[in-house]
Amino acid sequence: MNRKHNFAAAAAALALVTAFAAAPAAANERESLEALQETTMGLIDALVEQGILPQEKADAMVKAAQAKAAKAAARQKTAAAGAPVRVQYVPESVKAEIREQIKQEVMAQARNERWAEPNAVPAWVDRIKWEGDLRVRYQSESMGKSNTAPIDYITSAASGTTRAVGFLGNSTVAGPTGNTTDDRERYRLRARLGLLARVTDGWTAGFRLTTGNVTDRVSTNQSLGQDFNKYQIVLDRAYVKYEPVEWFSASAGRMPNPFYGTDLVWDEDLNFEGFAATFKPVFAEGRVRPFLTVGAFPMKEDAPPNAEDRWLHGVQGGAKLALGQSTQFTLGAAWFDYDNLEGRLERDPALGPVAGFGQYEYGNGLRQKGNTLFLTDFNRTDGVTPNLWGLASKFRPFNLTASLDLAHFDPVHVILTADYVKNTAFDRGEIQRRTSLAMTDGKDYGYMYRIMVGMPKLEQRHDWNFSYTYRYLGSDATIDGFTDSDFGLGGTNLRGHILAFNYGIDPNAWLAFRYISARQIDSFSLNPNHRYSADTMMADVNVRF
Repeated sequence: MNRKHNFAAAAAALALVTAFAAAPAAANERESLEALQETTMGLIDALVEQGILPQEKADAMVKAAQAKAAKAAARQKTAAAGAPVRVQYVPESVKAEIREQIKQEVMAQARNERWAEPNAVPAWVDRIKWEGDLRVRYQSESMGKSNTAPIDYITSAASGTTRAVGFLGNSTVAGPTGNTTDDRERYRLRARLGLLARVTDGWTAGFRLTTGNVTDRVSTNQSLGQDFNKYQIVLDRAYVKYEPVEWFSASAGRMPNPFYGTDLVWDEDLNFEGFAATFKPVFAEGRVRPFLTVGAFPMKEDAPPNAEDRWLHGVQGGAKLALGQSTQFTLGAAWFDYDNLEGRLERDPALGPVAGFGQYEYGNGLRQKGNTLFLTDFNRTDGVTPNLWGLASKFRPFNLTASLDLAHFDPVHVILTADYVKNTAFDRGEIQRRTSLAMTDGKDYGYMYRIMVGMPKLEQRHDWNFSYTYRYLGSDATIDGFTDSDFGLGGTNLRGHILAFNYGIDPNAWLAFRYISARQIDSFSLNPNHRYSADTMMADVNVRF
């Protein structure tokens, strides 16, 4: 019995039960009605035994029929007490029409609720979407032959300024623990698993688990070689999204980056915490699609008596323009403001208790390298070694991103991308007044341009793409803790080239290769004679599901 016949059999059973319940119990029809009841019950039992009709649905149908029969009997009893009841003849054509109507109603309910489908899955499964990927990487890091040794960075930092606290590690037994001169090879793993649930037509919820740790915000990699120990799994995303109409959405929680851009300002593994809303109306039959995104993101919440909460606020406007059938241009202009992230000189704790001491630190784990830093507790006289580093500059970056997608040879595309960022809050005079640091170098701007040829997304065997990128990011153009963690091994104050090639070896499986050559723009120690460069090669095997 095929699925269509299953629906018809279930509908016929319900029609018979309904007819039995609704028919008048005249004496000369009693025997035929009893036979009809037995036939109907037998058919329902057969449907249940074959797994076509769930037992609970069958029970509900019988109960409903019995209730209707009881009501009909009560009406007959009431009518008999008054006047004689005249039973009208119901033509067969009318009975057939009633049966067909009931059958269609039952079939519609069965399709919606799936209770008449063999091996059917619940409807809520269709509202759940799983996605994930896994990457295995070989990574080679080659340090420049003329790089300055870590011991020299430690010596220079005695002045109270630096751009690379990571180079200042020191051990009384092993000496400097930072690395600027030793090459390194390692194998790395990244695994991610995410779920997106459509709760209603307007509400969705998402979360994602990934490898990594809670101290590195811009990397989900796990290096192999942990004595076969297990890896950490962290909650990378957890958010709700409300989209009542096509042109508006709002999100809250730990969400994907809501802003259009490249990894010049935001690393691809970085997620945002807070609230964001996007407006995206469509004009000119879809050829013009403007967008406006606003967001507020708490970075650090201080308990009383401290009141120096840190926030990031952002707004971005732009548009996607269809320039003909095969060309699309996208432009986005964004402005970001970091509230209370800059460092300030701390009061000497030896002179008395200081509420919230250390709250102006740009902490380890947040920073990478490149931003100009100063010791916020440089004037301590309590005998404790100064070790609190704060940002010398305030940060209010303006970011302009543009992309031109040429699809004249589709599926092969040529995509040209340009990105520019400038820290509009960088002010050498303000820095000196607030920190007593007189800066003579450092840059407040950065830019990037890229050309990519090939398939924008690798999905099938033999899909491919190639790209070349030039990148220049000044020391204080943007926050070094949130930009790309691979270029120059992370941070700002770096310039150089990136070559990348990707090739699909099977559907949703591909090989990737990247070569990154980066070197300093200004000195990481503020000593103009110090040098730093790093070349990185990455070879990946990727699968997506």
